[in-house]
Amino acid sequence: MALLSRLHRFHQRHPWSHNDHYGPWVADCVAASGARNVLDVGCGTGNLAALLRRRAATVTGLEPDPATTRAAAERFAGDPAVTIVQADFAARDRQRRWDAVTLVAVLHHLPLVPTLRELRGCLAPGGRLVIVGCYREDGPADLLATLPAALANPVVGLVKHPDRAAVTPLHMTAPTTNPKETLRDIRAAAAQELPGARIRRRLFWRYTLVYDALA
Repeated sequence: MALLSRLHRFHQRHPWSHNDHYGPWVADCVAASGARNVLDVGCGTGNLAALLRRRAATVTGLEPDPATTRAAAERFAGDPAVTIVQADFAARDRQRRWDAVTLVAVLHHLPLVPTLRELRGCLAPGGRLVIVGCYREDGPADLLATLPAALANPVVGLVKHPDRAAVTPLHMTAPTTNPKETLRDIRAAAAQELPGARIRRRLFWRYTLVYDALA
């Protein structure tokens, strides 16, 4: 625990986003599906939306936090192809279907099984769901996955942010919560609600899920 505490303090001095680390992968995964209209749930300040915009015709970002929504809306004020909406997933336009839906470090804020079911319903025929998520560590496999992440984290921090930060970057200040479900729980829920979904454990305390709806 003392080691993790020291690593946390180091990360605060040299901050970098574990979520943004996977942004290019998410954008590539969406582009590979041929998606033109994308919904980004929990878009934050719009870092992923900016990557998606280069690969898709339109991007709609949902963000429940007012200050974060304002920052994202100002960022894309001159781009009519990007729409930022202050809303959570439950307040989305339920009549629309999307070619792709993305969530990065969002799913653990929501009820797992009902949300996976609703996400499946958001997809147009042939649409793709891409998730980068957090899970609750439980068991030896999770401990083994933590060790390389803990070792790599300060190295990446020094490379990405060599100077000490005076304040935490805005895109890293959104409210957080600890995940309740283990990776085993998530795999079981996905098998039930998203048959055929591909789930992989990833570095830096993350997993990825990709699901393609039937055409």
